[in-house]
Amino acid sequence: MVVGGDLFLNGQRVKELCARACKANPDCEFLELNGATCDSYTFEEAVSPSLLSDRSVIRMEDMQLADEALGDALIAYCKEAVKNPQGSSIVICRHDGSNRARRLLDQLARAGAVKEQVPDLKKFEARVNFVYSQFEQRGRRVEPRAAQRLVDVLGERTPELASMCSQLCNDFDQNPLTLDIVNSYLTDNPAVSGFVVADLALSGHGARAVVALRSSIGQGNDPISLIGVLALKLRVLGKQAAIQAGAITTAEAKSAYWQLRDARRQLRGWSSQGLADCIEALAAADEECKTNGGDPEYALERAVELIASRGRARV
Repeated sequence: MVVGGDLFLNGQRVKELCARACKANPDCEFLELNGATCDSYTFEEAVSPSLLSDRSVIRMEDMQLADEALGDALIAYCKEAVKNPQGSSIVICRHDGSNRARRLLDQLARAGAVKEQVPDLKKFEARVNFVYSQFEQRGRRVEPRAAQRLVDVLGERTPELASMCSQLCNDFDQNPLTLDIVNSYLTDNPAVSGFVVADLALSGHGARAVVALRSSIGQGNDPISLIGVLALKLRVLGKQAAIQAGAITTAEAKSAYWQLRDARRQLRGWSSQGLADCIEALAAADEECKTNGGDPEYALERAVELIASRGRARV
């Protein structure tokens, strides 16, 4: 029973188990069932010997949707299979981790079924560790900031994250892969472009930040998406300022440790008024972008210059 966690990881684990079972039992017939449509008769027929094979490898999707009769059939067969594992079919069930059919999971576990709980990858650090694991599986390494950037951009889209890690390993020989490689590879992604602009601006490189901004917009990236990344960076900066002032705790900030660490370094030279002015400038640029008033790109450039000067200039 493969239970819950990240949907992509859950599906990948089920595929791995099915592939392993089929390889170890080449004479077995492979069958796919679904808990929503399968009845007890269909299941019993699937696990029974057939003209093609004495045993089967069965993949059952949506186990949480099994009705009572199917659940009873699963439990009864599990008890039989535990007594005679070599002569029994192999049943691999996928459960979405919801509260539905929780009693069935417990009953099957008591009957001898193996239960695997899949990690959920909800925390930022868990997703970064997932990126590390993807590179390690291919005998490669990736710099921490490069791994963090991939998660920044692709977020909780685990399939895309896994695919991107694979593509990077195929396209580049460098070991470890660096932040520059990731940024250059994803240069047409507005989120990546936004982080590049934000990093330059927060490092005080106003002119370079504006050039990067113009380049990104010239590639067709929406200014609103760039504003979103800049606003994210400023929010983390504000959280770190609040932590240092004792207004909130690190736990209350709900930001990744490395984001707060970078913000702590970047916060030097900032004042509360300067931070407020930058946030207001971004809000003004956002309004112009959404209302088509004035010159939104000019407003965004002025906001970037203001961020690079730590809010000391006036727009």
